[in-house]
Amino acid sequence: MSENKTKPTAIDPHEFIAAVPHPTRRADATILADMMGEVSGQPPKMWGPTIVGFGIYHYVYESGREGDAVAIGFSPRSANLALYGLTIAPTAPALLAQLGKHKLGASCLYINKLADVDLQILRQLAADGYRYMMDVVHCPS
Repeated sequence: MSENKTKPTAIDPHEFIAAVPHPTRRADATILADMMGEVSGQPPKMWGPTIVGFGIYHYVYESGREGDAVAIGFSPRSANLALYGLTIAPTAPALLAQLGKHKLGASCLYINKLADVDLQILRQLAADGYRYMMDVVHCPS
């Protein structure tokens, strides 16, 4: 049985965001941290060296793999913003159609900059994603 390798760390998420080199990416990360904190009601927590997460859920797969992961979060990468937990809720496909310029990965939403998307739609994706991860996906320990 394997487990998630990305774990919570003691890194201060505010210091991490303040150290993001690109000014637009840093400003967008600040907005995302505020937005995700508001919709989740959770403080930011660093997961690994680069993911700012909000809330935690426990998962168990049929294979036996289990672990804890962020309910929603983001990483201000040099090429884009990677957002986690925003594409899983049943409401996500309709909202993504209205979001604006973005790309989808296996479990991530990629945005070049927040100016490319509708922030109200992004906020709804974050709120729905958090609620879904906590209420539906969450597996009690």
